[in-house]
Amino acid sequence: MKLPSIFLPPLIALTTLGAGALDGDFSAPRDAHAVIERMVDRNPMLRSYRARVHVDIRLYSFPYFAPKLDGTSYFKRPNFFVVVFDRMPNYARSFGRLFNDIGNPLAWERDQNITVNGTALIANRPVIVLRLTKKIHSDILDHTLAYVDATDYSLLQMEWYYTSGGKITMTQQYRMQGNYSLITQQHATINIPHVRAVADAAYATYETNVPVATGSGSP
Repeated sequence: MKLPSIFLPPLIALTTLGAGALDGDFSAPRDAHAVIERMVDRNPMLRSYRARVHVDIRLYSFPYFAPKLDGTSYFKRPNFFVVVFDRMPNYARSFGRLFNDIGNPLAWERDQNITVNGTALIANRPVIVLRLTKKIHSDILDHTLAYVDATDYSLLQMEWYYTSGGKITMTQQYRMQGNYSLITQQHATINIPHVRAVADAAYATYETNVPVATGSGSP
């Protein structure tokens, strides 16, 4: 069974508003690159980190597997981000790639056209909505929406819309560790033809500003 390389239902209520609808409530850049720059710089003193991550996956369609994955998340400024899993069954590889796809906003710009698609409210929090479309046309993925907190520029939610009519949504929660705001939990749901699944990830204590090798993986 092959799943899309990016997958993930919303945890929180979402109300989409028109472009500029929240201008009276917050001041945010209307240039997509400026939004991404603020996302990257939201922890300006954080040079690197590593953290263990545990993922529980549950398939609600055949073959009904429920794999558990353990791995390590690595980050090094300016744009190195990777999640390396200790062991990855072949049928779960697409799930594993999700974490690398969502974790590096700078990487989005390499193969996506990105525009500001308006504003919204998530649980009464103002967010900026980014719309991503592939620079090289995809017959599989139609577009992606990213919901960025307009106050601290954390990525709260992403939605992938497929040409098949399928939709995948991922939400993220954060915690403060020292002076840094870091991901603590992720919830993903995939709902595409013939495949229904959820995944929940939990992050252990981060080791911050530590040596991290760059490349396809990290030690």
